[in-house]
Amino acid sequence: MEPVRHEPATGTLWVAHIVYALHSLSIVTGMFTASTIVGTFVFSIPSIIAVVLNYCLRSDAEGTYLETHFAWQIRTFWYAALAIALLFLFGIPLVAVGIGFVLIFFGFFVLGVWVAYRIARGWVKLSRGEGMEI
Repeated sequence: MEPVRHEPATGTLWVAHIVYALHSLSIVTGMFTASTIVGTFVFSIPSIIAVVLNYCLRSDAEGTYLETHFAWQIRTFWYAALAIALLFLFGIPLVAVGIGFVLIFFGFFVLGVWVAYRIARGWVKLSRGEGMEI
C-alpha cells in the first residue's frame, strides 16, 4: 500500500525550482565557457549552493512528490561527481598510451549530456506537478 502523500508547502516548491535553476545556470555556464558542462555542474558555486539547499531542506519535502525531486537532484550531483572521479582514475593512467585523452574527452561529453538531460527532465516534471521515478 502506497503511503499517503500531502501537498508540499509553496516555499518548498520554490526551493525545488531554485535548485533546478542553479543547476541549469551551471550547465549553461559550462556550455559557454572554457570549462565543461559536467565540470561546472559539480564544481561551480551555483551547483554547490543547490546541493546544500537540497540537504538542508529535504526534510520539508518528506511525504510529498517533491521528495522524489530532491532525491533526483542530489543523486544527479553525486553520480556526476563519482563519474568524474572514475574517468580520471581510469583515464590518467591511459594518457601514456594515448587513449586517456579520448576517454576523458568522450566521458566528459557524455556526462554533460546526461546531466543536462536529468536536470531538464526533472524541471519539466516539477513544472507539471509530477514526481520523479527514483
